[in-house]
Amino acid sequence: MEHVKDAMAKGTWLTYRPDIKILDCTIRDGGLINNHMFEDGIVKAVYDALVKAGIDYMEMGYKADKKIFAQDEYGRWKYCDEDDIRRIVGDNATGTKISVMADAERTDYHNDILPKNESVVDAYRIATYIHQIPTALDMIKDAHDKGYETILQLMAVSIVQERELEEALQVFAETPVSAVYIVDSFGAFYSEQVRDLTVMYMKALEQTGKEVGIHAHNNQQLAYANTIEALIVGASRLDATMNGIGRGAGNCPLELIVGFLKNPKFHIRPILEAIRDVCEPLKAQMEWGYMVPYMITGQLNRHPRTAIAMRAGGAPTDYVKFYDGLMEEES
Repeated sequence: MEHVKDAMAKGTWLTYRPDIKILDCTIRDGGLINNHMFEDGIVKAVYDALVKAGIDYMEMGYKADKKIFAQDEYGRWKYCDEDDIRRIVGDNATGTKISVMADAERTDYHNDILPKNESVVDAYRIATYIHQIPTALDMIKDAHDKGYETILQLMAVSIVQERELEEALQVFAETPVSAVYIVDSFGAFYSEQVRDLTVMYMKALEQTGKEVGIHAHNNQQLAYANTIEALIVGASRLDATMNGIGRGAGNCPLELIVGFLKNPKFHIRPILEAIRDVCEPLKAQMEWGYMVPYMITGQLNRHPRTAIAMRAGGAPTDYVKFYDGLMEEES
């Protein structure tokens, strides 16, 4: 992709932009580590902290098809049943909206996504790979017709051909989604690439009223930098998690983004309290964050599943053997 040298920044590090919206996916992305088996107390503590911190969205988990994902293998946040969500948020009489992710081809959306007047959920984020777009479009229509805000997550953009991406963006521009996210699934992007992609997304969606978002992974310790890069160019939707929790190398840390932004509606102290009370104890049970195997998969633009398996295997620190094995596959 040709670098966009003349892109005009929408803001600077000193700019206050009221259009910025933060979505916290601590429970959704963190659930990928422990099969979504968070106790209610943890989910409630995160929810309370996000409300106090003024965060715009909390993503509770997935709306997974129970015929595909056995309920004895996953916790309740894999499915986000209405009763479970309401047990945490009640009627959610707050300024923080509730979001749920629905994966294309992994969600019985016609049956499991209720009409909006029967649900406390505000938004569905439809996650799709490039080859699943026809299904994703039907999911968007279904959720939109039921009364929800819809958001589009095109995953693994780092392995999508530019021509396919341009065509996909043209299609997304004609949907009712409120935002389309740049998703660095493998943590492979550098800031220059994120800048170019943000400009591409914004140009494709201009005149539609749709916003551009960024969901960054921290394989190369660039999730925060890449999020800021997209923000400065003009992205309005920012994904983050408390203490960067998330599968493998994790995500952009929420506390860094809130500390960076000059938006008076956000407050960092409740987030710090939740990190102390929730995230730190979880580290004794779950592993996440930058590590050499995730750096290697990020640099090779590969899914982190091999690194995750390596960390769980019998030689979790034999980085040379891991690297040599992947390089042999590359050759």
